[in-house]
Amino acid sequence: MSVTDAKTFPVDLCRRQFPALERQVDGHNVVYLDGPAGSQVPERVIRAVGRYLSETNANHGGHFATSQESDAMLETAHQAVADLLGAASPEETVFGANMTTLTFAFSRALARAWRPGDEVIVTRLDHDANVRPWVLAARDAGATVHHVGINREDCTLNLDELRSKLSPRTRLVAVGCASNSVGTINPVAEICRLAHKVGGQVFLDAVHYAPHALVDVAGWDCDYLACSAYKFFGPHVGILWGRRELLRDLPAYKVRPAADALPERWMTGTQNHEGIAGTLEAIEYLADLGRYFAPEAADRRAALAAAFAEIGSYEGQLCRQLIAGLAELPSVSVWGITDQQRLSERVPTVSITHRKLPPAELAEYLGLRGIFAWHGNFYALELTETLGLEPTGLVRLGLVHYNTSGEIERLLAVLQELE
Repeated sequence: MSVTDAKTFPVDLCRRQFPALERQVDGHNVVYLDGPAGSQVPERVIRAVGRYLSETNANHGGHFATSQESDAMLETAHQAVADLLGAASPEETVFGANMTTLTFAFSRALARAWRPGDEVIVTRLDHDANVRPWVLAARDAGATVHHVGINREDCTLNLDELRSKLSPRTRLVAVGCASNSVGTINPVAEICRLAHKVGGQVFLDAVHYAPHALVDVAGWDCDYLACSAYKFFGPHVGILWGRRELLRDLPAYKVRPAADALPERWMTGTQNHEGIAGTLEAIEYLADLGRYFAPEAADRRAALAAAFAEIGSYEGQLCRQLIAGLAELPSVSVWGITDQQRLSERVPTVSITHRKLPPAELAEYLGLRGIFAWHGNFYALELTETLGLEPTGLVRLGLVHYNTSGEIERLLAVLQELE
């Protein structure tokens, strides 16, 4: 178990690698709490994108140097993503425009086998990118959709309701690894076990989980998973993973000349090669952070495991500080898990409402003071509707490992001005 805390985690070493963190407002460095909508990127990722475009910019499959070098990079990137996700093979990793686009496209293929009477389960905790694609696919197939609700007091998934909705007719359970709005971590290994027990498959949205903890498709025993590199310090690239035998046998919507081999059959058109180069470098950034803590790490996966162990420990300390400080502000309400003994059940994404200012005005107030945070429903529309927070939503304070204790103190001081 990691023993890293806010005093020993090399946050300054990390921060020096992110050029955006030098931006200032009124003489003070910006506090980036907008990571859940897209993290900042290290300099090495920026260089990797530029280097690809200046040195290796070519399409796939050519018999000349730049194409061959580009293909070698793509092969390495697929392996890096497999290592990040804990996948058995790089052939199981698919790149695309973003998680939403990949999921909509993939839902067409998966729903080809659904029939009237089949059932699909989605949740009221998820980002709509892991709800609407399945709702629309089920509609087109004549299948029935069940929504699993939440426990309002702490914004956790109602597992008893999930169990009650599972049946031999269940074809798919779509659930997030962590809520992009209130930070709740779902027990996805248990959910996979329950779904498989009745013969259903599981599609996991790991977009919000991947910057904070180690994804483990093998350990969780899921069937499919999607995430996005721009949430874990890379460019705007989407990632889809699926079990090899399932990706091989499912009908792929693709152009006729495209290869039918994995993973090409799922990657329509020319990919964003420069973005994939940046994604590879983002994973290497995380692996190098792991090697800082564990020089003996035998391979990239081991290094990534070491990195996320330390990231999780450090972010846990920051989250503890933030939630404790917010509890001292009478005008602020925190949505989600706030019990200091249960913070391991959430990632450090903390959404609030304010008694005096609506979310848009509070976000503007913070932004003018150099604290960048998002407001709204963050596409978790089922959640904000359930909580009665539409149409204004919440303000989301999203911490990642480049944030600091001092930034939290600055945020709390600004919020104190409104008391």
